[in-house]
Amino acid sequence: MQLGHIEWISFLKVDQLPKPGIISHSNNSYDMPAGGGSVIAKTLTELSKNEVHFFTSLGNDFYGKQSYKILKDMGINLHVAWRNKPTRKGFSLIDKTGERSITVIGERLEPNLKDKLNWSILEKMDGVFLTAGDISLLIESRKAKVLCLTPRFGIDKINKTNIKFDGLIGSNLDSGEYFENNDLKIKPRFVIKTEGEKGGICIPGGRYQASNIKLKKIDSYGCGDSFAAGILYGLASNWDIEKTIRLGRVLGRNCIENFGPYPKISNLKF
Repeated sequence: MQLGHIEWISFLKVDQLPKPGIISHSNNSYDMPAGGGSVIAKTLTELSKNEVHFFTSLGNDFYGKQSYKILKDMGINLHVAWRNKPTRKGFSLIDKTGERSITVIGERLEPNLKDKLNWSILEKMDGVFLTAGDISLLIESRKAKVLCLTPRFGIDKINKTNIKFDGLIGSNLDSGEYFENNDLKIKPRFVIKTEGEKGGICIPGGRYQASNIKLKKIDSYGCGDSFAAGILYGLASNWDIEKTIRLGRVLGRNCIENFGPYPKISNLKF
């Protein structure tokens, strides 16, 4: 199960990332609903034989309705709190080395426990990943067997809950996700900090290496979220942390070899 946000993203391949005074050219582009919530929900849908629920919020506009249709067609069971606000949009520019630069536009729309959605199913879930929401929703999510989240949810908000959760997964290279372990009031079962092609660190557990890229680095958008989906799936399946991280590594590697936010799931070997 996924609780979080959606962003309508325009993906553009460019000859180089923007620099002052330079005009960049795009030779390939397309638009898709993305953001951490969408990537994790879609990846879990591909991995699991069980139904995947995605609780989110969308603007009651063209982009919100298109996002709903596309994600629904992917097989995701969507629970949407509709807002009379614009759906958040953004641009992801990808250069010839596969590096990306993201700009988002507008307010991130988040679900909250006051929304009239079927929150009662939370306690029936094998696993929940939370990317966005309010403190009450985080506390309610603890009813699931396994609960993971991103530090972008907010370390201060996490500390106010006084609950122990199973995984805190974020990028050690992204200032928006960086934190010190001493910042956490209650230590989660696992803290995992990713470092791109250098692998990352799991506490407890130690350092791990990234999976070797077999094809070509095309687009790094969604790699961290794909990795996080693998962590939730592994922990909810009662795997040990080593096997769980191996799945996350492969999903992140598969995502970087693909243009756009979603990794290729077929023929997973880890």
